[in-house]
Amino acid sequence: MRKIAISLGDINGVGPEIALKAHEEISKFVTAIYCINKDLLSLVAKKLNLSIPSDMNFYECGKCFDIKPGKISKNSGKFSFDSFKNAIKLAKKGKVDAITTLPINKEAWSKAKVPFVGHTDYLKHKFKKDAIMMLGCDELFVALFTDHIALSKVSKEIKSKKFYKFLISLQKCTKFEKIGVLGFNPHASDNGVLGGKEENEIKIAIEKANIYFKKDIFIGPLVPDAAFNPSSLKNLNRLVAIYHDQGLAPLKALYFDKSINVSLNLPIIRTSVDHGTAFDIAYKGIADTSSYIEAIKFAIKLCDS
Repeated sequence: MRKIAISLGDINGVGPEIALKAHEEISKFVTAIYCINKDLLSLVAKKLNLSIPSDMNFYECGKCFDIKPGKISKNSGKFSFDSFKNAIKLAKKGKVDAITTLPINKEAWSKAKVPFVGHTDYLKHKFKKDAIMMLGCDELFVALFTDHIALSKVSKEIKSKKFYKFLISLQKCTKFEKIGVLGFNPHASDNGVLGGKEENEIKIAIEKANIYFKKDIFIGPLVPDAAFNPSSLKNLNRLVAIYHDQGLAPLKALYFDKSINVSLNLPIIRTSVDHGTAFDIAYKGIADTSSYIEAIKFAIKLCDS
């Protein structure tokens, strides 16, 4: 059985509940190592009125603190970062085959003086690699050329050389044979009527990438508002979005419950749920485990590929 380190995410959110509720199910196909100290998890279990499974494996990290369901706190931010760092440490040492992360709160990281805006940002720093954020499920995967940056900065990032490197890395990591690339401007600029500078850079990168692979892997630039309709997705359901909301708004509207998040182009395998801390339902016992279970399964698939 594959071993996967689980980063528990923000204690004040739904992550710990999901981990406890899904343990029996995932234990059928994976050995999970939970990065948390038992005393803190005991507090979580007590608040949720759940028992801690006797076969749970732990990598002790973090300290006990008061749990404040649905609240942003420095303590929960620090713990979620510590849990994440220890999961990475286990993967780097070869103690586990992959890591799966539960949701963190970026404001809580900021309160804890964590100098990163999220999981992917830290992974880029840790491994000095251009980590690629890809989200989705079998029905639709979307890779993001830019992720957590201000929309006003995206245009400046669209340079053919950088985009070409991104496309090459994406295909090598995923082995996808057919990938649609969205344009940046409305209607993919309508041949320059609505901008077009960005689309020219995208076209150059696509042409070079297809020459590199000696076949037409990449198709585009596609009109962004038409790429996600049912007819289009029947033909092309592996897409590159230029910026965060361009790709993730439609993805989450279509497949919110089953989508997962995966970090590509790294020396370790990392998957995650495709949702946030859901503070509004934290510790109410109603958190959905679907995305988490799919994230575990996809990590195994990547390990075996």
